[in-house]
Amino acid sequence: MKVDPAQVEEVARELYIRALKILPPDVKEGFARLAAAETDATAKRVLGTMITNISVAERTENLLCQDTGIPIYKVTIGRGVEIAGTELQRAIRKGCERATREHPLRSSVVHPITRKNEQTGCGAGVPDIHFDFCDDERLVIEMVPKGSGSENNSWLKMAIPAEGVNAIKTFVIDCVLEAGGKTCPPTIVGVGIGGTSDLCVALAKKAATRPLGTASADAEGAALEKSLTEAVNSLGVGPQGLGGDATAFAVHVEIAATHITMNPVAVNMQCHSARRASASFTPAGVEYGF
Repeated sequence: MKVDPAQVEEVARELYIRALKILPPDVKEGFARLAAAETDATAKRVLGTMITNISVAERTENLLCQDTGIPIYKVTIGRGVEIAGTELQRAIRKGCERATREHPLRSSVVHPITRKNEQTGCGAGVPDIHFDFCDDERLVIEMVPKGSGSENNSWLKMAIPAEGVNAIKTFVIDCVLEAGGKTCPPTIVGVGIGGTSDLCVALAKKAATRPLGTASADAEGAALEKSLTEAVNSLGVGPQGLGGDATAFAVHVEIAATHITMNPVAVNMQCHSARRASASFTPAGVEYGF
């Protein structure tokens, strides 16, 4: 299946705009679930206001949040897909730049030292593009705009193996408490366990941006997700940090093997506006989704 770089560019542009304007169905269902179970009156009102804001933004085709975030693209390349890797990268970057220039999006990306903003939503190393592979005859591009409110709440701990799973649980709980309302809860708490320091942080980001309702592929990780979700929602942080039961939609865990003398654990959070959009290129055409 040959893929036209010009089409990739157009899709990358469209995905950025879609992700900023349309909240995925699983997140909306998560809101409904939390609102139905919330026992605190103030928290129930806050959740209701957040749900209304989402509805108004989508109905009026406005952004869900003014923070357009750091643009992240996840690319899955299937069997038989024909496109040069460098052309694919360039097309995604061009599409990302066009989304910011052609649509009234605030450019949130600056040089880390000079703080200069090129007003393109791009910069050195940005957009952040990740590549993976699959056996299907398709090319999938997922776009995740990661806002600073959630990204600023990121942590890494090189835990001692002898401390076991309790060290992981304590660290996650401490991170949620430290974040408080700064992450605009209810959140998705992403937890990475294992690997090296950089892999562990990447796993936490993968977990934080995973669809609600999915479970860790590792049985121990899936069990940890359940226990941590219950623990986090018993802390009383609540929506927007104002108290209540709905601190997190879920805690997601991703795992990698690690060294016998290491036990890295990382936490990365996603705010209540857990935005993402995807497009699948197949021989039949391009299909948009989440």
